[in-house]
Amino acid sequence: MIFVGGLPFSTNNSSWSSSSSQGSDILVALLEHPVLVSASHSFKSMEETKVSVSSETPSPSKYVYVFQREYATVDPALVDYVGTDEATTCVGLVIRNRRNRMTSIAHMDNPEIVDIGLCQMLSLVVDHDLDAELDHANGTTISECYSDMDGYSLPLCRKLVDTLQRRQEKFHVQTLHVLGHNTKRDSQGNAYPIFHGFLVETCTGSLSPASFDGTSRCPDEIVRRIRVTSSYQDTSWNGKLLETYDTQTDRFVIAPCHWTVRKFYIVMSLQQLSDEEILRRCSTSPSAEGPDFVENLRRYGHIKNNP
Repeated sequence: MIFVGGLPFSTNNSSWSSSSSQGSDILVALLEHPVLVSASHSFKSMEETKVSVSSETPSPSKYVYVFQREYATVDPALVDYVGTDEATTCVGLVIRNRRNRMTSIAHMDNPEIVDIGLCQMLSLVVDHDLDAELDHANGTTISECYSDMDGYSLPLCRKLVDTLQRRQEKFHVQTLHVLGHNTKRDSQGNAYPIFHGFLVETCTGSLSPASFDGTSRCPDEIVRRIRVTSSYQDTSWNGKLLETYDTQTDRFVIAPCHWTVRKFYIVMSLQQLSDEEILRRCSTSPSAEGPDFVENLRRYGHIKNNP
């Protein structure tokens, strides 16, 4: 169940005919809610934190980074910060228990992983107490208008809010910086996210926009990136977020995925394409990708040829 400003959330619409239409009504009402509009404006006015191994804070030993389709749940006694970036048509989700401060973060890329993904995130956050009050922060995506039913981000956002509203836990939504709230356009009319990622301080729950450089997306960056692509053809991960971090031992434990022969040939064929063609074929938002997007894809082939 969703709460905003300490009160149960309602759209005043009792004539929903489907989960999809219900999710749309909830999403529109949340995006227009004065409390969340104000929170989005405040988030937008913040200076982006640039996280690097060489920076003084947060130190590499005190934060956990998640890639696309990954999730991690952390104990604030062991981890100071959690974060993600490189979100264009994806959604970064943070759920934090106000009582024990356990914090779970995910980088979701598809509506099909929402149901099981939320169960994975909540398994260590909720201590079997359905009345536990959970802070919930949600961002970032690129789609400009929530009335654009063909946008990649909209179905995911719609599914998320509908699922949160249907669950029994109390989700106190603090930030909803998605869709039109997090979109800008260049002179050619291309849409870009204002922010691609965020950082959460686990002790306080404070959320700030953030980006991570190549030294801070660790450990095992390239292996985890390859795992994201291979997971789509590994049936053992259907509907699930990828496991990356062991909460109990405070260690990165990267659960494996099966690498198919077909995936090998697809990755190798990419090496023959131009940068522009790789962007067109492999990205849902070619104009909004970071400068190292193509380079990272080319590194897949290098790894497979040089094990």
